[in-house]
Amino acid sequence: MSHRLEDVIALFDGLFLPACNTRLIRGGDEPLYLPADAETPWHRVIFARGFYASALHEISHWCIAGARRRELEDYGYWYLPDGRDAAQQRDFEAVEVAPQALESLFAAACGHRFQVSVDNLGEVEVDREGFAERVAARAARYAREGLPARAEAFRTALAVFYGQGREDGEGAPLEAALAAGRACLERREAPAAEPA
Repeated sequence: MSHRLEDVIALFDGLFLPACNTRLIRGGDEPLYLPADAETPWHRVIFARGFYASALHEISHWCIAGARRRELEDYGYWYLPDGRDAAQQRDFEAVEVAPQALESLFAAACGHRFQVSVDNLGEVEVDREGFAERVAARAARYAREGLPARAEAFRTALAVFYGQGREDGEGAPLEAALAAGRACLERREAPAAEPA
């Protein structure tokens, strides 16, 4: 199965440029989220070095961020690079469980391999297996309780496009995948019916 960056960008932009004024952008060495400004009229989810997994990961952060956070550069969060101490690593992992859980669900929806990232090459010993278990447990909870609306729409579009869950494994054309994702967004945004 082919996992082309152009496809994931087209799926993201097709769903979220019209609905949320947000685009997915291939970037350089570091990922970044930038809100719209005077020079660029749309928000930008910038993923690192053209890696497919990086795109899925940065999308997962965006799907979790609330409206106020999406008005701030990098959602207003801190990021410490490699070399974190044990306490900093625990803090990092605590905020990474949910996005990596979503990333794992996105990867499954498109048949792409997922691997947790502890993102620390420093001197601190990292419990990769323990972190992977926490990510898997959070993904299972999302699967049981439901994903955030934008995450569910994106996962749906990926699954339709890549043919996951179909007996023949045939993916649908881009427009069909986008229609499925948009329908998911519309269902989640529709007001609840009044009780009879």
